[in-house]
Amino acid sequence: MTKVEDIFSLKNKVVILTGSAGKLGWQFSHILSAAGANVVLVDLQNEKNKRLEKILRDKFHTKPTSLTLDISNIDDVKKLVSHTIKKYKKIDILINNAHLSSRSHKLRDNKFEEYPIELWDILVTKNLLGIFLCSREIGNLMSKQNNGNIINISSIYGLVGPNQKIYGKSRLNSPVSYSVNKGGVVNLTRYLASYWSDKKIRVNTLTLGGVLDQKTHSKTFVKNYSEKTIIGRMADIHDYDGAILFLSSDASSYMTGSNLIVDGGWTAW
Repeated sequence: MTKVEDIFSLKNKVVILTGSAGKLGWQFSHILSAAGANVVLVDLQNEKNKRLEKILRDKFHTKPTSLTLDISNIDDVKKLVSHTIKKYKKIDILINNAHLSSRSHKLRDNKFEEYPIELWDILVTKNLLGIFLCSREIGNLMSKQNNGNIINISSIYGLVGPNQKIYGKSRLNSPVSYSVNKGGVVNLTRYLASYWSDKKIRVNTLTLGGVLDQKTHSKTFVKNYSEKTIIGRMADIHDYDGAILFLSSDASSYMTGSNLIVDGGWTAW
């Protein structure tokens, strides 16, 4: 009989995690490391990423590595692959978590009729290109290994339209580029799962609901959002630990081309 700890174990697995220095990436890196994985932390936030590397090494006694790379640049992605193989000799899991937000640019307007073309070019091209390049280069390596696991992170707004009524004048509502990017991720998963079906590469999507942020979310917004979920609240950052561990581990060994939705019931009614 298989032990529970063995089913969910990631001991000595090599995981490439993009967007590692962000809120979700930071949390994902902890649960993956707690399960025994050696996580390659990929982000443009160099100092924060290096700090995360040290925290993981000291806390979990694993062998993380932090890399400052632009995943929308093919040369950087090739460096990521070569560096990882040189150090670990393999890549078991790729988690496409990185997302370039409109909030990181001066060109920002959530109104569709006035959405800047320049911002569309930056956010749609770079976000989808980054996932495409990482999946192509790392998936190619996995196909030669005849083994691999790719997890793409999406959002409820890749499945349904944003409910504009809950946002008011908060400017927290996601722009059109976000929905396009996250919707594209879901179908890219299906394509890759089918394409690499004979290479023992599993590809799945993890679709998430909104995470509570006490610094940016007003009480009115939190109330409005929570009422749209069946569970009646926004997600806590820890609510996704089980889902990312499930998809990364052998617990999901019979799952590919699927979309695991963890959204408090937002899309169920």
